[in-house]
This record gives sequence, C-alpha cells and structure tokens, in this order.
Amino acid sequence: MSKVWFITGCSKGFGRVLSEELLKQTDSLVVATARDLSTLDDLRKEFGDRILTLTLDVVNTDHIKSGVEKALQKFSRIDVLVNNAGYGFGGAIEECSMQSIRRVFDVNVFGLIEMTQAVLPIMRKQQSGHIFNLSSIAGLTATAGYGIYNGTKYAVEGLSEALAHETKTFGIKVTIIEPGPFRTDFLGESLELAPALPAYEGTAVDQTRHYCKHSNHQQNGDPLKAAKIIVQLAAMENPPLRMPLGNIAMDRIYLKLEALKKEVTGLEELSRSADY
Repeated sequence: MSKVWFITGCSKGFGRVLSEELLKQTDSLVVATARDLSTLDDLRKEFGDRILTLTLDVVNTDHIKSGVEKALQKFSRIDVLVNNAGYGFGGAIEECSMQSIRRVFDVNVFGLIEMTQAVLPIMRKQQSGHIFNLSSIAGLTATAGYGIYNGTKYAVEGLSEALAHETKTFGIKVTIIEPGPFRTDFLGESLELAPALPAYEGTAVDQTRHYCKHSNHQQNGDPLKAAKIIVQLAAMENPPLRMPLGNIAMDRIYLKLEALKKEVTGLEELSRSADY
C-alpha cells in the first residue's frame, strides 16, 4: 500500500524538495500544503491524483482542520506527517520585539503542536504512523543572535521527545530532523532579522548578522540528499528519535557533548550535595 504523506510548508525549501522526491522516486501519495497555493500548481499538473495541494497556514486552526479532513476524504489515511513549516529569526534577545517573538513561536512551535494534535487521532486509530518534526542543530546548540529561534527549536526537541514516549504504545514513531546549514531559502525569504542596536556592533551577535546576510545559498547542505534521508528513515522499522543532517550539525553536536560532559562532571560533587 502506498504511504500517504502530509507535509506542511511546501512552497520552497525542504518541504518542496521532499514532495518532489516522493512523487518522482516513490509510489507515495502526497498532501502538499502552502500558504500560497499557486506555488504548487506545477506539481499538481504533473502528478495529478497522486497529490493533493491545500492552502494551509499552520497558525490558522480552520486551515488545519479542513486540511486534515480533505486529506482523509481523498486518501482515507495519513501515514506520515512532516511538520516542516517554519521560519528563521535572528537578532539579540534584547533587540527582538515581543510581537515578533510571539509570531515565530506561533509558527515554529504552536502551529506544529496543533498540526500534530489534528493528525494524532487518525494515527492512533490506524495503530501506525510516523511524525517528522523539523528542528535544527539550533535546537541542540545555541548561538548569539539566534536566541529566539533557538528557543523555538529547543521547544520542538523537548515536546517531540515526550511525544515519542506518549505515542509508542500506539505504533506511532517520532523522528526529530536536525539540519545544519542547508542550501534552502532559510537565509533569504525564510529569515526575519530584528532591528539592530548599536550596542551590539562588533559582538558575536553582529557576526551572526553578517553570516545571515552573506551566506544565503552558499551553505554546505544539499536539500535533495536530506529529502532522500527522510524517505529512507520513513521506511525503517525502528527509526531514530533524532537525525542530525550534515557535517556541521555533527561537529557541533560533538562539541556540545564534550563541553556538557566537562561542565557537569566538574560540578558533580556540588550537584549531588543538593539532596536531603
């Protein structure tokens, strides 16, 4: 039986490349969603009944509910959910307005939660399913100038880990995708930068801004290779909870583990003294 994939954020980036890979290289059926439906016109024309394209903004509850209903009407099931919709946000924490902070959490965290809640009853009834949550290496290691974005992805990491424990008994699998820098539009239209404060000129925050402005489409990661890995993970009987993608992601994880081990072991005696 062909798997039915429901993917958010398909207008560009990982969502777009993954949708194309599934349709061209597998027999999967795809529910591809985007805020601007016209960005998916070519896929609908090329692949016909194998794809259902829907207008969906993850901060719109009605979009989510109707999208899931339409997917079931057309394909009768949802086997894989890919929570891909989201965007980057840069700036020192002091520079970020609360309005902007709430907006990025609405999309990157609360939209992901609501989308997941809408699909879980279906997967529970099926006693099967696989949920991919797009996090980032920024969900494991923080960087000056990315604090708010780090916060959204750290949230995705924690809730995904708990979700995996909660849904295992229902045959539902959860995998957190943790890309490093990939050659998508993340540093282009998918990135918002807070207005800069002069006080941060010449600091690590300023270096992050420079990177954001001058590294678009120069990143090492290949989105097509990432898509192929996600397809491979979905075919595994026992997929991993976490899947870092790219050399930079792996290198940063090892640095974080070494630093964490050094810090924790150095304070172990003091830590253990806190109990009654």
